[in-house]
Amino acid sequence: MNRKKIFALFIILFLLVFIIVSIKLQHGAIKKEELFPAPERFSRTLADIAEELKPAVVNIRTVSIVRIPGNPFEDFFGRGDDFLGSIPDRQLKQRSLGSGFIIDKEGYIVTNDHVVEGTLEIKVKLSNGNEYEAKVVGRDPKTDLALIKISTFFKDLPPAFLGDSDKVRTGDRVLAIGNPFGLEQTVTQGIISATGRVIGYGPYDDFLQTDAPINPGNSGGPLANSKGEIIGINTAILGNGQGIGFAIPINIAKGVISQLKEKGKVVRGWIGVSIQTITPEMARSFGLKEAKGVLVSDVVPGGPAELAGLESGDIITSFDGREVRNISDLPRLVAETPVGKTVAVNVVRATKEIELKITVAGS
Repeated sequence: MNRKKIFALFIILFLLVFIIVSIKLQHGAIKKEELFPAPERFSRTLADIAEELKPAVVNIRTVSIVRIPGNPFEDFFGRGDDFLGSIPDRQLKQRSLGSGFIIDKEGYIVTNDHVVEGTLEIKVKLSNGNEYEAKVVGRDPKTDLALIKISTFFKDLPPAFLGDSDKVRTGDRVLAIGNPFGLEQTVTQGIISATGRVIGYGPYDDFLQTDAPINPGNSGGPLANSKGEIIGINTAILGNGQGIGFAIPINIAKGVISQLKEKGKVVRGWIGVSIQTITPEMARSFGLKEAKGVLVSDVVPGGPAELAGLESGDIITSFDGREVRNISDLPRLVAETPVGKTVAVNVVRATKEIELKITVAGS
């Protein structure tokens, strides 16, 4: 078959398809939108995402009492300084700002612990302007998370949708919404600059780093992905840097929030070991290809680890099926594990890999 015949056949097929589609369009068998979908069906703009999220984001105003020593030399000479005598202390009201977001229609709101710590009064303002008094349901200083609640009698609150922070990748686009410097419902955008950041903020550091502008007052507000899902809780900024903010991954917060809602406090897993970092020299001596894992330096007598057969000098490489890369991983993985659960722990002992079963206790 020569080229002319092939070209003619192609033209005939094209005309047939065009005629069939035209007939079906006229009779309504095919809708024009199905052939030519509107652009918004494929993606949403940042404005769409912000508009969807804003009703779930709240502004938080708190009042606390700060004690001002009457005797300025009290720290040096004690309260009984004879020179200045007994000067009564003063108590001043301190007002602070923060943010939060609604997680269900019952009125539960997630924020940072440092936003509500030691407060006498908590006021929550919704995006529609309504204000409510809130009470603290539970606090967890170790992760800087808190759960508060407002009365929602006959109210229909719009909860935020919680995403999966384990799927977050460096470079993902994000939005931060909050109350910086009292500027309500402020929206900023950026990207995820890094994941798994350890900044010395607490014992379970595993922060998402973002360049979305975060300022005082943003604390406790949501960090959302391009789908409008909450993937982090804005918590800290680097004081001497620009465009360096940190958010608690929502997957860490989910377990904490659940316990705060149920018990008002957090009970964490414990196995009874002291650990230290694996150096490259140690890794070579133990026959490891990389300096990954943690070295068990001590085992608590009678603790879950000892009962399971863990020994000093063992190297823990995974816990409950999750890799232990460095010294910050294991405490967080153990803490997140439900009390009473028996988990598999892979260790290297004298260059040999073995698996132990440890039943996690409560701390």
